[in-house]
Amino acid sequence: MIANTIDDVIIHLEYIIQDSIKNESTLGYFAALYQKVTITVKNKLGTNYFEDDVRMAQLDVIFANRYLLAYSNYKQGKPVSKSWQSAFDAATNWQPIVLQHLLLGMNAHINLDLGIAAAEITKPTTIRQLQSDFNKINDILSALTHEVSADLAEIWPTLLKILKFTNKVDDFIINFSMGLARDGAWKFANVLVNYPDLEAKDIAIADRDATISNFSTSITHHKFTIKMMFLIARIDERGSISEKINMLR
Repeated sequence: MIANTIDDVIIHLEYIIQDSIKNESTLGYFAALYQKVTITVKNKLGTNYFEDDVRMAQLDVIFANRYLLAYSNYKQGKPVSKSWQSAFDAATNWQPIVLQHLLLGMNAHINLDLGIAAAEITKPTTIRQLQSDFNKINDILSALTHEVSADLAEIWPTLLKILKFTNKVDDFIINFSMGLARDGAWKFANVLVNYPDLEAKDIAIADRDATISNFSTSITHHKFTIKMMFLIARIDERGSISEKINMLR
């Protein structure tokens, strides 16, 4: 499952979505959100939104292929990164709510894969030219958090009220996407692009993967009160898995 164009990415994501709907798999939650992001990026091309449309399309495809390959390998029982393993394994657990599934996918893809993809399409002498468009990916993610919030409210209307009451909405949605995606991934890309050889890069990626995988525990493991809140949310979520996937599209 390898994409050569943005349209390929959208088609492959649709396959994951439809397969997840058919099998009532929570793996479809992140795929639905990711397709929405990809379509938004595609629609921005040719509008002077990005500084370099060709480079951005290339980044989008290379970035997406890391997720598509991880998904394909996981489904075939092949090794995947620790970060993606944590996200995919959650699909076998009844307890995580939709929001947690989304954040586990974002954690693996943005905090690990995005920096790798950015380093792959640039060189130490050109990576600074990418920063503006790199940040615009974050702008798109930030804008979509409002849509995600509305989608989550449909799935469980009380959830956002509780999150706001406990001052957790920023921690789980906005700060996650804006802070970690832009600052952490961009810093990692700049470190990675300056390594002189493949072995050094592989070591750096493995170290980053371990860090991001460990961070995933903060998405699924909480203090008792928050844990109980999410358990209540999970029990009270509206609709089947397939219906919730369609709500996120």
